[in-house]
Amino acid sequence: MLVQVGRICIKKYGRDAGRRAVITGVLDDGFVKVVTAMRQKERRCNPRHLEFLNEVVDVKNREQLNKALELEEKA
Repeated sequence: MLVQVGRICIKKYGRDAGRRAVITGVLDDGFVKVVTAMRQKERRCNPRHLEFLNEVVDVKNREQLNKALELEEKA
């Protein structure tokens, strides 16, 4: 199943096009909630606008999430 919580994908359309995103939730109406490196707030997204990768992370683990989104760690 491609649409699952924690799946890493690439946004194909919108402001975040070409950037990595992580699915943080699946909504009942066929949409998903994603978070990207550019905009850290959860956003509603159509799954047709995503290119799914074969990587899955634990969305509750902040370290894994930051690594998946290629964010720099604050020291």
